[in-house]
Amino acid sequence: MTAPRPPLLAYACLAASMMLVGSYVGASRLLVAALPVFLLAWLRFGIAAVAMLPWLRRAPGEPALSAHDRKLLFWESFLGNFLFSICMLSGVALTSALSAGVVMAGIPAAVALLSRWWLAERIDRRTGLGIACAALGILVLALARSPAVRESAGVMDSPPATATWAGPHAALIGHALLLGAVFCEAAYVVIGKRLTGTVSPRRISALINLWGLALVTPLGLWQALQFDFSRVDLPLWALLVAYSLAASVATVWLWMKGLAQVPAPQAGVFTVMLPIAAAAVGVLVLGEAFGAGHLVALALALLGLLLATWPARQRP
Repeated sequence: MTAPRPPLLAYACLAASMMLVGSYVGASRLLVAALPVFLLAWLRFGIAAVAMLPWLRRAPGEPALSAHDRKLLFWESFLGNFLFSICMLSGVALTSALSAGVVMAGIPAAVALLSRWWLAERIDRRTGLGIACAALGILVLALARSPAVRESAGVMDSPPATATWAGPHAALIGHALLLGAVFCEAAYVVIGKRLTGTVSPRRISALINLWGLALVTPLGLWQALQFDFSRVDLPLWALLVAYSLAASVATVWLWMKGLAQVPAPQAGVFTVMLPIAAAAVGVLVLGEAFGAGHLVALALALLGLLLATWPARQRP
């Protein structure tokens, strides 16, 4: 007897979501070079809030939010939106897009641990092997990565202003912040799995974005009052709008849509697409080095995806 057909559309949504996240992790390297982190996060949430106003309405037949749902929405936004954005943007500013890809490839393992602990979801053998491939890919990528970044088009002529406070320990602090972003993203996956049972993906996206906007507004306003906006040219504003719509609208909706049909540990394996996309942006856009080790890491990541998602036969 064969197993039920896999939810291919859900898989596609999860993969597309993480590829978008990885792309804007790489692109954010350009944004944090020009904008302070809190101001950037505030502008992101504000632009997305305007775009998602129609999504705040409750869908026909959707139950009212319970007190428990409201708590989950707050923590989903605080960890997965606010804290993830701050840790990720600050970490990228202190390291590189390729470094972010290396560290964030640990998300599948973090998701598996949290979902086992909080959701009591079983990790089957093939999903476990997929997670192991992702972890091995991290090791290979970590050994293969080159710290040198070729500056291109004059975009990165000077280090981001965010990096000046960290001093000689910038790289260490940056990697610690990226590791914090890993566990924030893992919590986002696990809490999102709980929410998708009662709240529609579009409404989840809009509500957690509003929470993110409320949380970052005091810090964003503080940096906005000290910032010279004349330094931001039109192409950078366009990149900011694209980043905001991708980070707060498209990626969240795609992820929640797919997560509604896929167990959290299995969905967590799709987060390997994040470092792949981040590394691709780092290499193709930012001029970071790429070698055979990166190719091996990519192959391991794709093998992990196949192991976790390929339909298995069931015995009668």
